[in-house]
Amino acid sequence: MMNEKPIGILLLAFGGPDSPEAIEPFMKNLMGGRIPPPALVEKVRARYNLIGGKSPLPNITAAQAGKLEEYLQDAGGNFTASVGMCHWRPFIKEGLEKLLAQGVDRIIALSLAPFYSIVSTGAYKEELKKAVSFLSGRVPPITMADSIYNNSYFLDAVAEKVTLGLAGIPPEKRKDVRVIFSAHSLPVTYIKAGDPYVEQFEFTVNRIVQELHLENWYMAYQSKGGGQGEWLGPMVEEVMDEVKQEGFTDVLVVPVGFVSDHIETLYDIDIAQKNYADDLGLNFYRTASLNTSPLFIQALAEAARSLIK
Repeated sequence: MMNEKPIGILLLAFGGPDSPEAIEPFMKNLMGGRIPPPALVEKVRARYNLIGGKSPLPNITAAQAGKLEEYLQDAGGNFTASVGMCHWRPFIKEGLEKLLAQGVDRIIALSLAPFYSIVSTGAYKEELKKAVSFLSGRVPPITMADSIYNNSYFLDAVAEKVTLGLAGIPPEKRKDVRVIFSAHSLPVTYIKAGDPYVEQFEFTVNRIVQELHLENWYMAYQSKGGGQGEWLGPMVEEVMDEVKQEGFTDVLVVPVGFVSDHIETLYDIDIAQKNYADDLGLNFYRTASLNTSPLFIQALAEAARSLIK
């Protein structure tokens, strides 16, 4: 029998400006409430202008929540899903309030960052704690799902995109294409402090490489921030330098660290990395993002259902 009260699913995401007017306040949130320098705002705004003037992330995440709710309902459960973002609307508190308005009797929180880091999932958890405290006494039990880096459906979803990406390369070049798996760079200090980010990234890539029998592949990082100190590397551009030096001509970038299109895929990869590859004389390809891939939605569903007793 279906539960009388629905189970709430709260998708936790980084967030992104949903309009040109949102860019500056979004950046202010990213900077902990500090006013971003005007020159930096204009630099970031110019990048967003090249990808449509805003981030598609809010709409994609909302679509993921809708598809997830539909999938779980079709499987015979009573679920309602909402979105809570760390740095822009709908904020985590707003996503939580939406679930409360639906009368949920428990909530499962799912981070859309596939690899755990204190600056992504860790930050989402902290914001969730603040929201629960603010809504004191009104929030039912919340269970936080583990990162999905080892979820078999997530691995299959990425492998599917890699297979499709390779299929889009001319057959005579396919066997020599260099596959570059990318994830967001982080300060090395986080890893030294015990952050499992790199370990989970490596696990995912190794499983996909084994499944697809890839021989010519690399792990690399992108979108490095401006902070001081050492950051995770090598960067994608450094790997492309290596590919060029080895005499190969084709690269396929797989943004496995991101599940949705946003500025890190649409600008950092599709524009900045492609321009770098063009300057090197390399043929540049990227796999499609997971977005609302049925296998990815199934990965989220299984992560949620595994917590239901």
